[in-house]
Amino acid sequence: MANTALPSRASLAARLDDLPFTRRHFRLLGGSGLGWALDAMDVGLISFILAALTQQWDLTKGEAGWIASVGFIGMALGATLGGLLADRFGRRQVFALTLLIYGIATGASALVGGIAALLVLRFLVGLGLGAELPVASTYVSEFAPARIRGRLIVILEAFWALGWTAAALVAFFVIPASENGWRWAFALGAIPAAYALIVRWGLPESPRWLASKGRIAEADRIVATFEADAGIVQSPAIRKEPESRPIAVTARARVTTLWNREFRVRTLSLWVVWLCVNFSYYGAFIWIPSILVDAGFDLVRSFGFTLIITLAQLPGYAVAAWLIEVWGRRTTLSVFLVGSAVSAVFFGTASTEGAIIASGMALSFFNLGAWGALYAVTPEIYPTSLRGTGAGWAAGVGRIASIIAPLLVPVLLIAGGAPLLFVVFGACFVVAAAAAWGLQDRGGIALDDR
Repeated sequence: MANTALPSRASLAARLDDLPFTRRHFRLLGGSGLGWALDAMDVGLISFILAALTQQWDLTKGEAGWIASVGFIGMALGATLGGLLADRFGRRQVFALTLLIYGIATGASALVGGIAALLVLRFLVGLGLGAELPVASTYVSEFAPARIRGRLIVILEAFWALGWTAAALVAFFVIPASENGWRWAFALGAIPAAYALIVRWGLPESPRWLASKGRIAEADRIVATFEADAGIVQSPAIRKEPESRPIAVTARARVTTLWNREFRVRTLSLWVVWLCVNFSYYGAFIWIPSILVDAGFDLVRSFGFTLIITLAQLPGYAVAAWLIEVWGRRTTLSVFLVGSAVSAVFFGTASTEGAIIASGMALSFFNLGAWGALYAVTPEIYPTSLRGTGAGWAAGVGRIASIIAPLLVPVLLIAGGAPLLFVVFGACFVVAAAAAWGLQDRGGIALDDR
């Protein structure tokens, strides 16, 4: 029997891009998205738990800020390491491991009796969470057909709104119900630990990553299952095509290559956007429940307002998912960032309940739509051998701002109250909108497999 030549990386990539959206894509998007939603639920819960613990433990603003920031320190480290590990060991393996780490640490947080133990566990939570997000977006982008890749990543990001909404519902019904309500909220965060096992065994590895490691036969089998689901039959004899060499093969080379002549402008622009968006988003949304309590609203009412504001995230994602394939990545990202800036200023100066809710919903709509566009563009601007590293380092650098933001918020509130605080957030959104134009827009273009 004659030997059948294995396909090249280029032909595998073309086959992935030519696929219609299948049930396997839906399963992969849903499986990854559920993990994303559980991440959001954890981040959202801490914003509500902080408001409750500030009252129960008589925390200062500085102590509450450290509880929030230590998780982001873990996220910064997790994002940079997670991207490197995903390029070395695979997307699926790292995805499952990160869910396991932060799920267990979140569940253990329900048992703490003081600040010190909570700080340690929040760091571990951040370590897992920080690694998971860029790995998940890279993973889904490598399966998505080129013509709808941006839209699918925004839909993946939309699961964040579902998770944050779940956190707001838990906060509204569970946390105020008893003195230990915040412990029950943490216990619910242990769900991802069980889900990690489903991810590990239920989802395939990225064929693009497998092919970049020379595991062509494995990659071919996975692509073939997607083709079979779509009713596509490939010829058994596939022409062997010339292969391009990976642009970087070691962890050190991957990091340094981010700053070579080809990538330095897009890397700098991407890092600026991530820094500014992280600072404004986490500075605002981690503190909104506490700011409303300080404004004179009781805990239940504050949580109710935040729940309404959170619901506006879903239409924000929906509009961004449509526009990103119509306007393109950069235009969509920039417009939503400008909308975030205007909304932030209005929210900071709102004085009536109606104005607070309306401006908060606008901020939620535009800010989360911008997040969707940012996660879509990030993995696209690097080749396969750099994709996890590039996305991970951008997220890791961005987490520096999310570390600083919760600590700086109390200082800004003392200096000028909510108006000054949200003007600063608005200015950061404007800087991010300008930096977005330094990114490459690769909508509908095949991912580079170098």
